[in-house]
Amino acid sequence: MPNPRLAARYAKSLIDLANEKSQLEPVYQDMLFLQSICRESREFLVLLRSPIVKADKKVAIVEAVTKGKISELTGIFNRLLINKGRESSLPEVITSFIDQYKLQKGIHTVKLTTAVPVTEEMKKQIVGQVQRQTNMANIDLKTTVNEEIIGGFVLEIGDQLIDASIAYDLNKIKSQFMNNDFIYKIR
Repeated sequence: MPNPRLAARYAKSLIDLANEKSQLEPVYQDMLFLQSICRESREFLVLLRSPIVKADKKVAIVEAVTKGKISELTGIFNRLLINKGRESSLPEVITSFIDQYKLQKGIHTVKLTTAVPVTEEMKKQIVGQVQRQTNMANIDLKTTVNEEIIGGFVLEIGDQLIDASIAYDLNKIKSQFMNNDFIYKIR
């Protein structure tokens, strides 16, 4: 069961330790690598959440998967998490770590949803426009494709939502037609 407070505490501890050891950047890269493993491998997540597999087997498997690909500090952290019985929270800890890292570095996540994939040039233009319109210097642009918006885009900047999609416009027009007071209603 997801526990965001637990994940935030473990992530904060890892960030503090990485800062103290001057290894924040390598640990951040490790977290991105582990996040990709968690997203791509359902079997890895099932292993982490399995109450049947013993802790020493989980440690051995996680070390075999990550051997040579993560720093020693992250490896020790993974062993600690497994030995404490908190390995099922690893995906949440990773997400919390990445969020806290971005907060510490002043990186803002902007989500762009379009009906078709966006070119790299268009991504640069959007990032430049957002930087000019806001006081955000560092922007991490996440793009997704959703054909249901038909065209245009949906841009999420923090708690702001800019919906310039064709689907939004069509729904707005539909609601205007449905609520049209100029049409005489017959009983």
